[in-house]
Amino acid sequence: MSRVQLISVAKRYGDTVAVRDFTADIADGEFVTLLGPSGCGKTTTLRMVAGLVDPSSGYILFDDQVMNRVPTNKRNIGLAFQSHALFPHMSVAKNIAFGLTMKRRPKAEIRNKVEEMLDLIEMTGYGDRMPAQLSGGQQQRVALARMLATDPRVLLFDEPLSALDRNLRDTLKYSILELQRRTKKTAIYVTHDQSEAFAISDRIFVMNQGRVEQAGSQLDIYLRPATEFVANFVGDNNAISGVIESIASLPDGQRTARVKAGTFELQGYAPDTLDVGDEVLAFVRPENIEVVGQNTQQQADGLVSGMVEQIVFEGPTVRLNVDCDGVLLNVSASGVERLTLLDKGEKRVTLRFRDVSLVKQ
Repeated sequence: MSRVQLISVAKRYGDTVAVRDFTADIADGEFVTLLGPSGCGKTTTLRMVAGLVDPSSGYILFDDQVMNRVPTNKRNIGLAFQSHALFPHMSVAKNIAFGLTMKRRPKAEIRNKVEEMLDLIEMTGYGDRMPAQLSGGQQQRVALARMLATDPRVLLFDEPLSALDRNLRDTLKYSILELQRRTKKTAIYVTHDQSEAFAISDRIFVMNQGRVEQAGSQLDIYLRPATEFVANFVGDNNAISGVIESIASLPDGQRTARVKAGTFELQGYAPDTLDVGDEVLAFVRPENIEVVGQNTQQQADGLVSGMVEQIVFEGPTVRLNVDCDGVLLNVSASGVERLTLLDKGEKRVTLRFRDVSLVKQ
């Protein structure tokens, strides 16, 4: 295992800044994901950790050892790419043994390690097969076994599942997590797929235009977005413009603000950076808007009345587009409630916001 630190790491290509002031402290055995759209700098960051790209400034450390000038083959890392990159002319066993063979390890040690890896990826008995005889998922597992066979300090994944179909990705992401948990290796995973990031990460770093917009747990990222980009990029969200009228402190130390948004008011969690009079965007997830009944008047206690413009049945959920005095809200209902809404076909509904986050405009 290994602790990985990035201290003010940046990468510039001429006038183009690919990564800006990236700082992170990744603990032994932690699974961290770099999440963001194409071109945000996540792969460049991973390649700097791997030694494939030199940082323009800043430091990369493994267990307090500066790695900036250490070549890739001396960092003792495991790399998994989008392509499985298996040697087509070698058997599964020889593919797994390749790294150990290059290190001239004893034959008995290599043989034992190959059997151990085959058991780890649940492919015992597949050692003599060729890569062409395997499914895409099996090939990816063999690639993971080859990576783990040399006992690397750090595991690095560059969108390893992006070339696979959705069902296979859903299965293999948990296989990767299980292997990481069993081996207790420090892992850095790059993806643009939010479901992957949320399913397997201890922490997520959301990146945009070369910088980290927010770092935290899945709940932090999803329920308390720190910036407008994070709120819009991660999952579905409703954005409502307003102005903070008052702020109160809660017993748990959090702050709640009352926001005037057009003709109605709402209440949301406010970070310390916000103050009375600030213009904000109030973000509320579709599933956090509750349909509480039929009403023709806007309520004084925080309930909002609106006209249903569209109802879409999506199986487990029903999506409603509701016009609340010119503010169009996307509402998601599930359970029996979704069937009740379909059955009644209500045109006017009253809504309650259960969880609202505020971001400064």
